[in-house]
Amino acid sequence: MSQAIKAIRARKDLARLADLRRQLEQHAVFESLANLVDLRRFMGAHVFAVWDFMSLLKRLQRDLTSVDLPWTPRRDNTAARLINEIVLGEESDIGPDGEPTSHLDLYLAAMREVGADTTHSEHFLQLVANGIDAGDALHAVGAPAHVRTFVNQTLRTAAHEPTLAVMASFFHGRENVIPRMFTALLERWNIAERQAPMFVFYLKRHIDVDGDSHGPMAHRIIERAVKDDPVRRDIVVHAAIEAVAARIALWDGVQASLREAQAA
Repeated sequence: MSQAIKAIRARKDLARLADLRRQLEQHAVFESLANLVDLRRFMGAHVFAVWDFMSLLKRLQRDLTSVDLPWTPRRDNTAARLINEIVLGEESDIGPDGEPTSHLDLYLAAMREVGADTTHSEHFLQLVANGIDAGDALHAVGAPAHVRTFVNQTLRTAAHEPTLAVMASFFHGRENVIPRMFTALLERWNIAERQAPMFVFYLKRHIDVDGDSHGPMAHRIIERAVKDDPVRRDIVVHAAIEAVAARIALWDGVQASLREAQAA
């Protein structure tokens, strides 16, 4: 294949990624949240994406820092610092009450605050903690198909894809899109912030941290890993497209379930 054709395909892939990001950041599911009943249903699905994020992060912590015994230093101290900072925030951030909390626990608390049922997600967590395969656990708790598809793809990426593809999924599918996506949610939903203060705290915390710190740092790490290698660039772009498309499909499924419930 000629260099000219490769360049054309690369531009098309980048254009597709940009288009998918716009679709994700402005998804119609956000304006479908008309009341707390809708928010409860939304959160009941989204909580699984909050959980599976950690598998991507932990894979990167394993690859980019040293968690083995005996300890050995890593070459990229900047990457190690970024991942350790994100792990610190995700596993033990400071909550609105001033106490350490994981973002998953914060999300579950936000669900309880608005009256959302956490039974299924907590049962799922217990099954996984007991050694049950995550896919089987999703079936056991009755997770809808769009949730199962999204989580299973995330776990496959975290378990089997090369580090660079995991980095791309983590950055482009999570850290880089979350600030605009959550900002759009707050701007377009029809719920007063005072009705869900813990959930709003969660959203704004991610907007601030991912937009100002984690996102830019993750981008720099990927750029250093790719350099001028077109093959590595393709790996990043294709993994990013897959990750963003998967999140769009998740939101499509959530929106469809909201419409069905509203019609009923």
